[in-house]
Parts: sequence; C-alpha cells; structure tokens
Amino acid sequence: MKTALMIVGVAAIMMGLLWIGQGLGLVDWPKSSFMIDQRPWAMRGGVLAVLGVVALVLARRRR
Repeated sequence: MKTALMIVGVAAIMMGLLWIGQGLGLVDWPKSSFMIDQRPWAMRGGVLAVLGVVALVLARRRR
C-alpha cells in the first residue's frame, strides 16, 4: 500500500505541474490542448500537486 501511495503521489505532482505550466501558457504541449493559457487549470494543477505532496507525506509516515 505504501508503494502504491507513493506512485500516486508522484504522478499527481507531475500532472499538477504540467497543468500549472499549461494553464499559465508556459507549456505548449500538446499543441491541441484546451488547457493552454487557461488560468483555472493552473489553479487545479496547484491543488493536484499539493494533494500529491500530501500523499507522499502519508506514504512516508506509514510503516
């Protein structure tokens, strides 16, 4: 369970950072993405990244 929680946490952080980059217009990949330069996606990405950090902290605290 600890390993699965760590994998989910890392994936959430990475996806959240991608969403932040796309939402702020810093990442133009993929070109056809509807999220590019859309501020709500930057906020959602921030929330997702924070949830990923929480998942990592919880995984590290488990035995």
